[in-house]
Amino acid sequence: MKDNKQKLELTWIGKHSAEYNIANIEPRILQENPELSNCQNDENTENKIIHGDNLLALKSLLPEFEGKVKCIYIDPPYNTGNAFEHYDDAVEHSIWLSLMKPRLELLRLLLSEDGSIWISIDDDESHYLKVLCDEVFGRDNFVSNVIWQKKFSPQNDAKWLSDNHDHILVYAKNKQIWRPNLLPRSDEMNLRYKNPDNDPRGLWVSSDMTVKTYSPAYDYPIQTLLGNLIKPTKGRCWFTSNEKMQALITDNRVWFGESGKNTPRIKKFLSEVKDGITSMTIWTYQEVGHNQDAKKEIKILFGDDVFETPKPEKLIQRIIHLASNENDLILDSFLGSGTTAAVAHKMNRRYIGIEMGEHAYSHCKVRLDKVIAGEQGGISKALNWQGGGAYKFYELAPSFITKDEFGNSVIDAFYNDAKLIQAMCKLMNFKYQPSQEQYWKHGVSSGKNYLFVTTQILTCALVAQIASHLGENETLIICSKNFESGADKIDARISVKKIPQSVLKSCNFGKKEYLLPIKESKALEELSENEFEESGDE
Repeated sequence: MKDNKQKLELTWIGKHSAEYNIANIEPRILQENPELSNCQNDENTENKIIHGDNLLALKSLLPEFEGKVKCIYIDPPYNTGNAFEHYDDAVEHSIWLSLMKPRLELLRLLLSEDGSIWISIDDDESHYLKVLCDEVFGRDNFVSNVIWQKKFSPQNDAKWLSDNHDHILVYAKNKQIWRPNLLPRSDEMNLRYKNPDNDPRGLWVSSDMTVKTYSPAYDYPIQTLLGNLIKPTKGRCWFTSNEKMQALITDNRVWFGESGKNTPRIKKFLSEVKDGITSMTIWTYQEVGHNQDAKKEIKILFGDDVFETPKPEKLIQRIIHLASNENDLILDSFLGSGTTAAVAHKMNRRYIGIEMGEHAYSHCKVRLDKVIAGEQGGISKALNWQGGGAYKFYELAPSFITKDEFGNSVIDAFYNDAKLIQAMCKLMNFKYQPSQEQYWKHGVSSGKNYLFVTTQILTCALVAQIASHLGENETLIICSKNFESGADKIDARISVKKIPQSVLKSCNFGKKEYLLPIKESKALEELSENEFEESGDE
């Protein structure tokens, strides 16, 4: 029976386009470029910088990193209209949302169950993005909308209101189990604690003992040290019962002021407070920096080659501190000038950064090399950063399938035996994990499911030999370029598939990037229309 139940959702032109369905995105393998890697300090480093289209790169991280990322921060291009000037408003928003939806869906798959994602965005798209994220991550997993004060002075030439903030949307993979870390207490906070009565438990502050939620049982008089009676103000009551209140008074945890006759207040000792404080949702520039701080940091690193929209290191430090612990994995798929990777590196987190543009070479790599060398900008001095660490630099491999001179689908010449095995593991959704004991176990999936890839002709004898070594409840898929007749019927636990035919329909091959040539396509369209009109006049 067809389900005609309607649901609340954001719709737009092209939302359900097959091209942007994540199931159709090709999972490429990653190819390290040793010349660009910097891993002299640690050859086994897990830190990655990936140059390439971020939608393809995110798909390439599956299945190895599915459910492994503790904190994701992204700063996607804000849809200000500059890149979409040839389109009307409706199409502009549709394009931007179509670009964001599949990326968010893949990011969700990569998040660990106790992980969170933080997204910087401005007023232009924040509300559209909020509704889209509700759909992708679940409205129940929305944590907060953090307001970052990005400017320290008003913009007096603003036509309407002076824009001085950005949004940071925060979602948990599972809000029921995700909890942020506390922010460290500052010296200024601790200075509020005094000890006017020389309590042996040390410094304390006093706070109100009444609450708004009224209960007649908690509305009673308290006798002060000088004998006068004090009741809560009208409409309020004490926060606990009379019996427990007397116990607090006996334990010298209630303060009646220096005179001994003031309204009672509860004493809270510095030694008993939490090690930190809960973050609020408004972050001022005094706390986490502003745009000009970020540009100064970039200028120190790169001279006059200032990146257009950097974020201050203190802002990213705040996010990473709240959302992760040392050695957790951080991901930024819009790496830009490399701020997230640089801060994660200094904070002793593992990280994956993805950047499609030339910034991967001119900014990200250069910046991380300077971090490893011990640069002292940004948060370095606050953390006493002295340098060290490592990263590896990766490029996206070419598409697995290409066309030969006759238009036939063939495997790209890039894929030799080793790379072919890795690519087939990706395409078959197996984790590339060659066994040291059994040569025919190249990839592993859930449970005891294995993958074997061979370029040799698969014989019946070889299949029978492998079948004799299969363990209890183990299954195997063998991918071969050719196999003997009957090799696929030797053992019910073994499936035989042909390369490349078995994967030709698994995804869209041949895509170099998932960006729309907006201006170019519109310009061509206008040119075609003009040519048509001219020919019609003749």
